[in-house]
Amino acid sequence: MRPNTLSETYDRIMDGETVEKAFAEFLDRFYALPNASERSAALADEPQLTADTHLNALAGAAAEYLAKQYEADVPAWSFGAGRRLAEPWFTAEKPGPGINEYLWHCSPAEFRWRNIFTESQPFRRASQRDWR
Repeated sequence: MRPNTLSETYDRIMDGETVEKAFAEFLDRFYALPNASERSAALADEPQLTADTHLNALAGAAAEYLAKQYEADVPAWSFGAGRRLAEPWFTAEKPGPGINEYLWHCSPAEFRWRNIFTESQPFRRASQRDWR
């Protein structure tokens, strides 16, 4: 069963699901939601903090980014303690000076201020409604 909320996504990760699979399944469900109120509800509950500071910051970035992109309410918890990294994290599989500089410049603000550097559309999925 796909997770209905970001919080459920993190529960699945804590239970051993891979981050990639849990997020992909959540995003497929999130993108299919018909209105802003349901999207807000999918982001409202705070995911538990994990031992992985990258995952903790990613939850905050994901909630803020998805809310802004899909006209949902940005949950207050996304700005809380533990939702920002002390050191930069470049999400490229094979980091290097060139790719890191590219990610530095194209990362959405919701990620950048948390010290996460990723592609310009980090949650792109083939199932998005506006996919063409």
